[in-house]
Amino acid sequence: MSPRDLELLVTREMPFGMHKGRIIADLPGNYLNWFARKGFPAGEIGRLLALMQEIDHNGLADILTPLRQRSGKPPGLTE
Repeated sequence: MSPRDLELLVTREMPFGMHKGRIIADLPGNYLNWFARKGFPAGEIGRLLALMQEIDHNGLADILTPLRQRSGKPPGLTE
């Protein structure tokens, strides 16, 4: 994990699936857990989903709050 990865969680949109267009940090825990059970996709998106699942599972989502404020994308909003 790098600081850049954390920034990507609050700015990168989910590129496919039922939550396409939603910011990765705003994905529901049950969706992230589904990936954890079934397998994360390859590449950067899979790495980010795995990181977000770990953050969510351990109740650490508040560490993203300062980055959300800096990005100008509060929870639940997409462009």
